[in-house]
Amino acid sequence: MPLIAVTYTYSPTTTEGRDTHRAAHRAWLADLLEKKTLVSSGPFADDSGALLLVDGPDAASVESLFVQDPFAVENLIESADFHEWTPVMGAFTA
Repeated sequence: MPLIAVTYTYSPTTTEGRDTHRAAHRAWLADLLEKKTLVSSGPFADDSGALLLVDGPDAASVESLFVQDPFAVENLIESADFHEWTPVMGAFTA
């Protein structure tokens, strides 16, 4: 099953804003998880960004969905990359 790997990069200057909007961001992600669109997500240990695995038809569709993320709405993401990813070993294989 191909997935979309989304990587967010954060700037240290947005830490306060992310703290302010984290509850809304996580509620939005929880809704995607409930709909089985989001497979897994979490921040990098150094707080430089996050990795999100998404079940979507293609990278462009997921990118258009992710403009609704409260972090994106509030311009708290320095960059976001969307890549189609096909796991061949491990937990995410079909």
